[in-house]
Amino acid sequence: MSRIGKKAVPVPSGVTVTIEGQTVTVKGPKGQLSWTVAEEIEVKQEGSELTLAKRQETTRAQAMWGLSRTLVNNMVVGVTQGYEETLELVGVGYRAAMKGPALSMQLGFSHEVDIPPPAGISFATPKQTEIKISGIDKQLVGETAARIRRIRPPEPYKGKGVRYAGEKVRRKEGKKK
Repeated sequence: MSRIGKKAVPVPSGVTVTIEGQTVTVKGPKGQLSWTVAEEIEVKQEGSELTLAKRQETTRAQAMWGLSRTLVNNMVVGVTQGYEETLELVGVGYRAAMKGPALSMQLGFSHEVDIPPPAGISFATPKQTEIKISGIDKQLVGETAARIRRIRPPEPYKGKGVRYAGEKVRRKEGKKK
């Protein structure tokens, strides 16, 4: 039995939820998100709460129940508070700056790496070695952060590269004479 699926999703004031068939649309102060729930799951709105229930007892329905509840909850949190991911640049000469809405980074290559923001994502550079990625879609914020990190992942000998804020990089010992 899914413990996550049993929980109701609280809908705060200022957020409107529309259920049309299997499509759930959440509209809030920061924007609007929609997602199509799997056929095995039924979504009901009762007052200021959303409840999700399985239509039948199958393995797929069991698997999709908790997932669906979490994704709907992420949409509600996204349109009210939004999501943010922080990346750190570690290395001599590694820095980031804004070029209009795009992010421009110097990561030890012979050229600068420019990244235009996907729709619904905004970049900020409070410090030269820090990048903040924010938006209302949790999955898109995380995926954008992962794509930026993939350009120059942290290496184990000196620890240079792009890493998540607070990420611990396992260091290896270098060559010995």
